[in-house]
Amino acid sequence: MIELRPFSKLGGADHGWLKAKHHFSFASYYDPSNMGHGSLRVWNDDEIAPNTGFPAHPHANMEIITYVREGAISHQDSLGNKGRTEAGDVQVMSAGSGIRHSEYNLEPTTTRIFQIWIEPTTDGGQPTWGAKPFPKADRSGKLVTLASGFDEDDDALPIRAQARVLGTTLKAGESAEYAANKSRHIYLVPAAGSIEVNGVRVNARDGAAIRDEATLKITALEDSELVLVDAA
Repeated sequence: MIELRPFSKLGGADHGWLKAKHHFSFASYYDPSNMGHGSLRVWNDDEIAPNTGFPAHPHANMEIITYVREGAISHQDSLGNKGRTEAGDVQVMSAGSGIRHSEYNLEPTTTRIFQIWIEPTTDGGQPTWGAKPFPKADRSGKLVTLASGFDEDDDALPIRAQARVLGTTLKAGESAEYAANKSRHIYLVPAAGSIEVNGVRVNARDGAAIRDEATLKITALEDSELVLVDAA
């Protein structure tokens, strides 16, 4: 089953400096029938104006993955971590028992990100942060695991959830396949381009909520970049 969630129908907010679209209930957008997809709780599509951002604020008991689509995001937290994550790269924060952090776009152009929250397997624990470059050339034509809670995904950024976040870039006409356990919750969003997933068209920034599919065949209708979450 593939449920298409068109970008034009997503909830959202325009704060001037921040234009946000919410794939699931978040902040002032509340839909009791759309509180997440399995342990995937948040997928925000954020556009952050130059020299603005989120001042220090707290999180706890959530795995927060930031995928930078354009520009860069600069992170600072209460553990003393600092970092700048560029387009195509990923940062992960395990909020654990509690952490405060800020995220700013210090670039001269708009930064565009996907921010993905996944519920952890267990609450508490020491908070952590990490970032890693994932060259687009390495995931051209194939899905690459960017963040994961599974031991076998040792090249990915670790998260404390039985989930993985994958990404790929596909040229028009190229296909990639993903073996999906039917009991899992799959959510897929093209950052750019348009694709077909098992025959269902998904345009840029649309969401596709997937259940009960044993195999996903993803075919690019045009040059595309996409992110997929496989969650419990």
